[in-house]
Amino acid sequence: MGKSDDKTNVCRVLDQKKVPYKTHVCPDAEGLSGDEIAAVLNENPAQAFKTLVTVGKTGKNYVFVVPVNKELDLKKAAKAVGEKSIEMIKSKELLPLTGYVHGGCSPIGMKKFFPTTFHKTAENFETIMFSAGKIGHQVEVKLSDVDKVIRYQIADIVTD
Repeated sequence: MGKSDDKTNVCRVLDQKKVPYKTHVCPDAEGLSGDEIAAVLNENPAQAFKTLVTVGKTGKNYVFVVPVNKELDLKKAAKAVGEKSIEMIKSKELLPLTGYVHGGCSPIGMKKFFPTTFHKTAENFETIMFSAGKIGHQVEVKLSDVDKVIRYQIADIVTD
């Protein structure tokens, strides 16, 4: 752990809920894919997750957390949240909606809570990693501890 001003909002939320976590920092992560960051940090890409924000036909927003080396299946995702269809939100809508920038979006600590779905493979690991809310910064936590901070469901939401 660094100085408190190094802490991201995600880390502060986890600290507040007394959730144990590790941080991983990838310097010069700007423009790198989640896959590339996992490689730099010597992490298993199947254990590193990216956070995607979508909007449903009803206008509601949803958050999907999928392995960095997989693509979100919009049909499966829509089915998981009971929507007719969903689409990715536009990049420029991300910051005002969530408080996060593209590449630094985390399921924890958004301005407002949105229904969140983790891909089912998250259950296969002792710990998983996802953005700590800043490009190149990741937190590693037990999935079972995430529910102390946000509500989520598990579903098969990636393309085969």
